[in-house]
Amino acid sequence: MTEEAKTGEPQTDPAVSVVGPDDGETIVLGTTHMRVLEDGSHTGHRLAIAESVLAPHTQGPPQHRHARHDEGFYILSGTVRFTVGDEDYDATTGTLVMVPPRTPHTFANLTDRPAVMLSTFTPDLYVQYFRELQEVLGDGRPLTPQANIDAMSRYPTEPATDHA
Repeated sequence: MTEEAKTGEPQTDPAVSVVGPDDGETIVLGTTHMRVLEDGSHTGHRLAIAESVLAPHTQGPPQHRHARHDEGFYILSGTVRFTVGDEDYDATTGTLVMVPPRTPHTFANLTDRPAVMLSTFTPDLYVQYFRELQEVLGDGRPLTPQANIDAMSRYPTEPATDHA
């Protein structure tokens, strides 16, 4: 990954970004392993892309809403359960789930097999949220619900307490 991608500083000269299969920034959040393919530094911060591997029986984040960004999930393998408000959707390989701003949502891998998904964030601001969560865990602090809520609030996101 380029230095610009690591620091989040915008590039001054446009350049093609190529991230190979063993490249990208790795973020580990418990049983979820994320590989940041584009953190926004090559897209003028309009788009970020990450690949996530959810281990079997991985619960996702609490149901939440983003105030300012769209989130997309393309299932590369396995099955991911998306809960949107009060509705559940089992997304299998080849399924795209797009979540617009202010829509309550969460996801989980309830199966006995890993699931892999490609996620998009437009704009890119939510990648830093995942970095913050990894710092909490890396510092040996527990990732409590309050620590998660505090981090979410810095990236115009809030728990969807009406759909707990």
